Amino acid sequence: MTDVSPVMTVAADGDVRIVTLNRPDRLNGVSAELHLRLSQVWRELAEDAGARAVVLTGAGRAFSAGGDFDHLLRHHDDPELRERSIRLDRTIQTDMIRFPLPVVAAVNGPAVGLGCSLALGCDLVLMAEDAYLADPHISVGLVAGDGGVTLWPLLTSLLRVKEYLFTGDRIPAATAVELGLANRTVPGPDLMGEALTLAHRLAAQPPEALRATKAALAAVVEQVSRGGMEAALLAERSTMTSPDHIRIVSDLAARASRRPSAAEEG
Repeated sequence: MTDVSPVMTVAADGDVRIVTLNRPDRLNGVSAELHLRLSQVWRELAEDAGARAVVLTGAGRAFSAGGDFDHLLRHHDDPELRERSIRLDRTIQTDMIRFPLPVVAAVNGPAVGLGCSLALGCDLVLMAEDAYLADPHISVGLVAGDGGVTLWPLLTSLLRVKEYLFTGDRIPAATAVELGLANRTVPGPDLMGEALTLAHRLAAQPPEALRATKAALAAVVEQVSRGGMEAALLAERSTMTSPDHIRIVSDLAARASRRPSAAEEG
């Protein structure tokens, strides 16, 4: 199985599926098209009879830099887009929690905002030694609705959740492991090899037992996180039109437009 789209690829390595966020020139920032594909791919893979495990990674030097500035700017004066984005975020979170197969994140570079949530929504997280996590929603005037509130308190202490969500500070790979936000660090050149080895090991496990165990754990996650998820999503929608968010994102987008793209740099 190989599925190629402009923004995402899904390739087969035996019974493992490799999902790659594929906007390397924009550090795999989440555009409208990629946002939609992220809301579709988990159900598509769940129906793939030949799949037994999944690796999620990013093309180029980033896992995902989070929301694409052009896409974020359009939310400011488009209420239908705001509603659609919240629906997609809810679908992505819920479908990843309920996804029946084990998913290994191969975090090859920065995983920021929604990119961070995607990584932490996986079952196991391997990080390149020079990669980092960050959720700067609050720093750009938004509520962390696409996963920070839902996932982080299940993985590390509430004190550390507040520290990193409130400040938006970067979490280096080694620190992420110490906090329980990642399983281990891997030298960058070895990352995909180790992620695939782990995914194939999981794929070889008795499938019924593995799926049932994951489903039971998913029930715990949903029970604990449902109220927080809905509160955060609704609050994120509200802050999409806040003066702080509009000002900060407009300034950041203007600065980004004056910098060379990843393709021009490399």
